[in-house]
Amino acid sequence: MNMNAPASFRARLLAGELLLGTFIKTPATQPVEILGAAGFDFVVLDQEHAPLDRVTVDSLVLAGHAAGIAVLVRVPGGAARDLLPPLDCGAQGVLVPHVDSAGKARDVVADARYRGGRRGFTNSSRAGRYGAADLAEHLAACDAQTAVLAMIEDPAALAVLADIMAVPDLDAVFIGRGDLATALGAASTIAPAVAEATEFIAAAARVAGKRLCAHVARLDAPEVSWLRSLGVTAFIVSSDQGLMRGAALQVLAQFQALRGR
Repeated sequence: MNMNAPASFRARLLAGELLLGTFIKTPATQPVEILGAAGFDFVVLDQEHAPLDRVTVDSLVLAGHAAGIAVLVRVPGGAARDLLPPLDCGAQGVLVPHVDSAGKARDVVADARYRGGRRGFTNSSRAGRYGAADLAEHLAACDAQTAVLAMIEDPAALAVLADIMAVPDLDAVFIGRGDLATALGAASTIAPAVAEATEFIAAAARVAGKRLCAHVARLDAPEVSWLRSLGVTAFIVSSDQGLMRGAALQVLAQFQALRGR
């Protein structure tokens, strides 16, 4: 267990380290603790698609701190009211859905940063060590350690991708192949239209020097090596529930084989 993992996540992301994470969809602390103890680099609390309220997020971030694993939050939207609560709780970053313009990207970055931004100040929360960090220390630590990732998952974003990628302090982009597939009328996340969009996003990221993040169902999926070749360095693999379901199905298959003997 790497107790420096939470504080160092943004630095590792920007350095291009290969990072392993998963979505957390269960409103309980134990999956975060288990994944931290197992050696995962990060988890992403899914406020967009899972029943995770502010109190639950606070508890899960605390679990991440205790287990030495970085905790990001996929926020439900890109407004300041969506970003500020998880950051005050001590999350190491935000994954922001449907960033489809440079203006939205600039707003997200501004609301997540103090210096040069407009993040609302408090040092009385966990992020400020409940007042133990003075103003200057708190501002410097948060700006240095908060990772901001934009989800590129809309056709509108593809038309202005260079402008989005040019936004300073936007640390990485997430290739939202699921939403892109839906919007493009594709049958899967590996359909030709989605693959073309994925390669277009990756090429723009390389030009702009932005890091890439992607979701895959499993690490032995055929597209993993392709995504890696495109420059993806942060992989979100399945979810806590998906991993549990996969393990359960494996045990069930083993039991059925035993039963059949």
